[in-house]
Amino acid sequence: MFRDEWGRVLASLIGFLGDFDLAEEAAQEAFAIAAERWPREGTPANPRAWLVTTARNRAVDRLRRDRTLAVKTRLLEARETVEDKMDNLDETAIPDERLELLFTCCHPALALDAQVALTLRALGGLTTEEIARAFLVPEATMAKRLVRAKEKIKAAGIPFRVPPAHLLPDRLGAVLAVIYLIFNEGYGGRGELAREAIRLGRAAAELMPDEPEVHGLLTLMLVNDARREARFADGTVVLLREQDRSLWDAEQIEEGRAVLHRALAPGGGGPYVLQAAIAVLHVDEPTDWPQLAALYGELARVTGSPVVELNRAAALAEAGEVELALALVDNLDLDRYHYLHATRGELLGRLGRADDARLAYDRALELVHSDAERRFLARRRAELDD
Repeated sequence: MFRDEWGRVLASLIGFLGDFDLAEEAAQEAFAIAAERWPREGTPANPRAWLVTTARNRAVDRLRRDRTLAVKTRLLEARETVEDKMDNLDETAIPDERLELLFTCCHPALALDAQVALTLRALGGLTTEEIARAFLVPEATMAKRLVRAKEKIKAAGIPFRVPPAHLLPDRLGAVLAVIYLIFNEGYGGRGELAREAIRLGRAAAELMPDEPEVHGLLTLMLVNDARREARFADGTVVLLREQDRSLWDAEQIEEGRAVLHRALAPGGGGPYVLQAAIAVLHVDEPTDWPQLAALYGELARVTGSPVVELNRAAALAEAGEVELALALVDNLDLDRYHYLHATRGELLGRLGRADDARLAYDRALELVHSDAERRFLARRRAELDD
């Protein structure tokens, strides 16, 4: 319930209170009360309404206790209108304000990394540790970043709203980065986050129907998520070439192809459209690895991302250019990224350098956090002994 409802509950509270910290504390209290009462009294008919109402009441109680209410009269009056309606409040009566929260977190007054981190915390419900891992930074650094972002929103009076149409393009990059990082966290095994990212992607596409990059990101998520059931077996990761295609969601893949056509129609060629084209090529059979390597090369040129270069190296290896791929990997500055070392292990193993491959897999195993990926890497390392 926490994973499903956290973003909705918190967004509703921030819209009501206008205060990130107070809203987060009240939401946490409501979930804690639910964890205590629901096993004993039963789950309410409308869990979200129960959580929002309980959290609002707790927040107002805290304001009342603080006695700093000269400018908080509206909140006290609102208490009277909601406190007796918990049983009759329908979930549809609670507005879904996550898009407002998304654009608030992605306000240009905040640094881009703070925008992404705060939204992952606020809408995705990710812990500080999980967000730090996504950014490849220490947890203490991320904690400070989140605190500064919330303080900046309060000090600058950043509004809780979807920006007017003429400002939407300037705010798009951060919003898409947020959605994509939420999806990536879900793609690693937390399916509810992947579904949440797709829902946000659909909302963004509806809000900005003429933006190719929005449709590109939605395609990317739809096609990759369609393979979710085939990505894991017996608690370990299954490589794309070994996946059971009958487990893929063919309908979702076709939806992704249709969305990609919408992205390409106005001549879209940004990073998300390129990644969408790559995702669609990956599900074609047979896979056109040279074309994939070329697309990754164009994406690397557009983004300057070493992670994209790592993916290009993997595509080159599948196209038969293993030594070229290894040379490319060895020039990347991604020492704390376990996929780099896992890729090195794979390439070194193909070249018959088993001892070096074992060392690469050992380094990857030191850095990996997912149990499924750890088991996969351990198995690949063990295969070198055979």
